Amino acid sequence: MKKYDIPKFAKACVLTEPGKFEIREVEVPKPGKHEVLCKIRAVAICGSDPEIIRGDLAGSWPPSYPFIAGHEWSGEIVAVGEDVHDFKVGDRVAGEAHKGCGYCDNCKNGRYTICLNYGDKSTGHEHYGFITDGAYCQYQKYSIKSISRMPENVTFAEAAMNDTAGVALHGLELSGITPGGTVAVIGPGPIGLCAMLLAKSMGAAKVIVVGRGARLEAAKKFGADYCVDFTKEDPVEAVRRITDNLGVDQAFECSGAKGTFNQAVRMVRKGGQVSLLGVATDDVMEELPFKYITHNEVAIFGSRANPNVSQKVLNLMSTGQLNVKPLITHEFELDDFAEALDTFVNRKGNAVKVVIFPNGKE
Repeated sequence: MKKYDIPKFAKACVLTEPGKFEIREVEVPKPGKHEVLCKIRAVAICGSDPEIIRGDLAGSWPPSYPFIAGHEWSGEIVAVGEDVHDFKVGDRVAGEAHKGCGYCDNCKNGRYTICLNYGDKSTGHEHYGFITDGAYCQYQKYSIKSISRMPENVTFAEAAMNDTAGVALHGLELSGITPGGTVAVIGPGPIGLCAMLLAKSMGAAKVIVVGRGARLEAAKKFGADYCVDFTKEDPVEAVRRITDNLGVDQAFECSGAKGTFNQAVRMVRKGGQVSLLGVATDDVMEELPFKYITHNEVAIFGSRANPNVSQKVLNLMSTGQLNVKPLITHEFELDDFAEALDTFVNRKGNAVKVVIFPNGKE
């Protein structure tokens, strides 16, 4: 068994108050029952992280300060707590943010990302990087319910994309993918690009991506069959034209922008499915074609996070059916977190996904 020298203190990016953070030494936590201590090897910046760091949701995400954010991570187990039997020191693992209470009706049905005891830690619920300290640090403890063992040929950087790709896969699983069918993806950010890649891998014959600028160019580069620039043409009309006015089998809304939910509904064919992967802000209210949805039996799925898909995503990475390497455009050390965040938020250098290595590169 591999042995590690675990320090008493290690580096973390600590949020000290809304909009402020600093790299400082914090005490390395000790894993409790059914927990493991992980050496964080890679952590990707998620689209929700800047909101948390700015303090837009302070009081909820995070509930208090100081706080360590970050939830898209991979690493290796360096210590195990009591009653851990299926994982051992040295295992390479990828994490996810959610751990449900385990006993509410939703958790028992496998829907732990919508745990009925969300936010009540006394029930065993955790949401790492949101209400429980996360992975922008060198060491962090996690429940064994929130980790998955990595295939040997998957790198830490790739495995840090497990969460992003998992969000896409969950949305695709909810709606289904029609083999040989046509899909529309609105919003070619990291989740949208993963949705595009996974739709192809799962049997869609054609994928239409709606977006603009560098990210639409990225979609074209990474395999989109058709690219629609919404600044130049009406996206619904374009999708209808491409599909001989039938509409697509599935539409995936991955931006959360106002108006795109309506567009997704009007893009799908009779009997089609719409899956909502993008997270809108609370003020976004959408008008929908009520009669059209009813008469055409359009199914709409809300989709939250990535329950029960981590091992599937990692296996798809391992076999080459999901190649996330091109999506990782920038890499930084933990000490350079401010620059990494600025690169991601302002999309410097056409940034798609930014990955941080708290303990150095692999």
